[in-house]
Amino acid sequence: MDELRRNHYLKMMGLTVWQRRGQLLPAEQQRPVDRVPESHASVNQRVADQQRLAEKEVLSTEDTTMPRHDWQSLQQQVRQCQACTLRAGCIQTVFGVGNPQADLLVIGEAPGADEDKQGEPFVGRAGQLLNAMLLAMGFKREAVFVANIIKCRPPDNRDPKPEEASCCEPYLLQQIEFIQPKLILAVGRIAAQNLLKSDIAVGKLRGRIHLFGARKIPLVVTYHPAYLLRSPEQKRKAWQDLQLALSVLGNKS
Repeated sequence: MDELRRNHYLKMMGLTVWQRRGQLLPAEQQRPVDRVPESHASVNQRVADQQRLAEKEVLSTEDTTMPRHDWQSLQQQVRQCQACTLRAGCIQTVFGVGNPQADLLVIGEAPGADEDKQGEPFVGRAGQLLNAMLLAMGFKREAVFVANIIKCRPPDNRDPKPEEASCCEPYLLQQIEFIQPKLILAVGRIAAQNLLKSDIAVGKLRGRIHLFGARKIPLVVTYHPAYLLRSPEQKRKAWQDLQLALSVLGNKS
């Protein structure tokens, strides 16, 4: 990713981009990056369409590590799950979206009201900020996989209970096993503490690389976009977390 575009996405995150005096870009590179005049709903639809196409192309290959029927079977198991009481109180399950062979797996906490309606994690203002964070890293949303600790919306958007997270954990572990990401980005307290089996605060978990599971997948913790919207002064720390994540991925941007 060129520096001009990265700076644009950092500004979308709400971060001030500083330049040393005398290092201004040439005039022809100083024009603003045009935003695509596309509504959030149409973006969601486009991403969903691209996901379906990507799954058809990726999961139909002979040498794939994710048999198509297994991935679809897991989706069906999630839709039919009655392991806890949450399914009875939500519109639909939120399995996750994106590239099922992504290098980067983003895991949040639980669906909210908008996610429950659309069947997709991280929509609304928090989703827009997450998209900007990913773009600042050099990833389009559809290039990564985005999921949650639990697949059903808790009532009144409350935090998921430990027993609810425990019921959903086998599905998440199967997703991780299928995807085999090079890095997990744990977004927010609920996700970080459940994945790391810890009660340590996010502020103390971030800033270093953890290892997840038997495969010892690198895991980086950062703040939840909803928290960053309430506490924009923490966005610079979040950008530091994303840079740490990029160092693990080999700065593919």
